[in-house]
Amino acid sequence: MTPLAFLRAARRFASDRRGNFAIYGTLALLPIMAGVALTVEYTHAEKEQAKLQNLLDAAVLAGAREEAGQVDAAKAFFAASMPGDPADVSHPVAVFTLVDGRLIGTATAPTGLGLSASLLGSSATIGARSEAVFSKAATPAPCITVLANANQALLINSGANVVAKGCEVHVHSEQNPAFIMNAGSTLDIARLCVKGTKYIKNGGTISKLETGCAAIADPYKGKLAEPSVPSGCTTSGVKDGTSHSLNPGVHCSVIFNGNPTITFKPGLHIIKGTMIVNANSTVIAEGVTFYFPSTDSQIQANGGLTMTATAPTSGPYQGILMFEKTSDATNNANKRQYIFNGSKGERLEGIIYLPNRDVTYNSTTNVSASKINLVVNTLIMNSANWSFGGAGGSGTGGAKTVYLAK
Repeated sequence: MTPLAFLRAARRFASDRRGNFAIYGTLALLPIMAGVALTVEYTHAEKEQAKLQNLLDAAVLAGAREEAGQVDAAKAFFAASMPGDPADVSHPVAVFTLVDGRLIGTATAPTGLGLSASLLGSSATIGARSEAVFSKAATPAPCITVLANANQALLINSGANVVAKGCEVHVHSEQNPAFIMNAGSTLDIARLCVKGTKYIKNGGTISKLETGCAAIADPYKGKLAEPSVPSGCTTSGVKDGTSHSLNPGVHCSVIFNGNPTITFKPGLHIIKGTMIVNANSTVIAEGVTFYFPSTDSQIQANGGLTMTATAPTSGPYQGILMFEKTSDATNNANKRQYIFNGSKGERLEGIIYLPNRDVTYNSTTNVSASKINLVVNTLIMNSANWSFGGAGGSGTGGAKTVYLAK
């Protein structure tokens, strides 16, 4: 080829933009594709970090509840909850330290992300930190705490009888009247402490009444670790049959027809919506904690119930039988009625923490328990017979107060 012919061919190649556009387009897509991949990996890492944080929170709480060996207990809880070989480089690593009544845990884990690791030049990791505070409570938590500053925050109607000689009932209302007690009722307790001084007593018997009293503040506020709520449902819909066994998990708007025996297996049971238990059913819930993620959640028993329910004796929900979400201001502002209908007999043990509920006990509810602490917004007792003592555990005198540091 002559020099002149070569020059002409070069000019034609330089003037042809079609191939260049394809090259430039591909190059332009590379950062977009990398951005999408990084977004997906980041979302995955967020989910894994949340799981690691929840596990670490549970581990420090479990360790802090022990009277001794808190670090070893936290390590054991973390190891038992994290499957796999601890010697594997991909296995999460947790370190726990004890400092001045605080159990501090830190954990790290590789994310297993490919593109991020390539761009960063090393394996990407996620981390979590948690701190549990524990101390002896100076005063015992009341067996019943009524929080609302409302008219007749406590209403004791005829036929209501409470026998709890070692227990106190604290009412925070300063309204007129703060409480009403009607004829044919009895409060045989250590003390009824009412913050206000105005009340109506139409008869009935109170073993010891103090008005203008310094009612103890909410003993469990901010001290009960709230679980994350999975989006799926373990149980949902209408259930027929004479016997049901429920695994721990999320139960969404469940209805039990007939009068079955319902057994809740030990662990955490999250109630979303209303769980309806029809009349004359039997409920067995030993070693169980019920959690309500909103004030729209409840267990509704339609009378004639026979129930045995006890809180776990170990783990992050030790001593807690029933509690609700209180970390959400909107939820706290949405007070709802919670009705416990008549039962043949109930044996309850543990903390029942429902500060956003206006609780009513109807019909001939019979509650017999050696250990119970009830916290509500308001309380109405209709023809009920209660016999119980304090629950012990978190928030009570001589036992540990354990909570996550904010």
